[in-house]
Amino acid sequence: MIKFSELQVGDIVRAEFEGTAREGEIVKLDREDKQACVLTEVQEFWYSAEHLHPIPLSDEWLRNLNFSKTENEDGSVKYSKDAFRILVHRKDDFNNFEIWYREDRRHMNHHLMVHELQNHFLQMTKVHLTKEALV
Repeated sequence: MIKFSELQVGDIVRAEFEGTAREGEIVKLDREDKQACVLTEVQEFWYSAEHLHPIPLSDEWLRNLNFSKTENEDGSVKYSKDAFRILVHRKDDFNNFEIWYREDRRHMNHHLMVHELQNHFLQMTKVHLTKEALV
């Protein structure tokens, strides 16, 4: 389950309905009733907070979000999307890494979820992080 207060429109989450989980994007929030309208490949539907689950950040998800990847000789991996950068010190270890955009640099010492990265990206760049490529 995700803390409802962490959610923002545009966040990508896993929504569960009758035992089936689908990934989708939050398109509307009802903070009073603590519900989120999630658009999946099937339809838009309102979900309560207990039916929303985070998606762990991974190499696959960074590629889904159109980050380019550079593997360094020291075993670290750098991901970039425009001027936003992620440096993973050991390949596939998303428990201790750095993100930065211009002069704003942040050290992450816990495994981020996709929606948390999206929220950091928005705070730092003032642009929503989506699957679309930046132009």
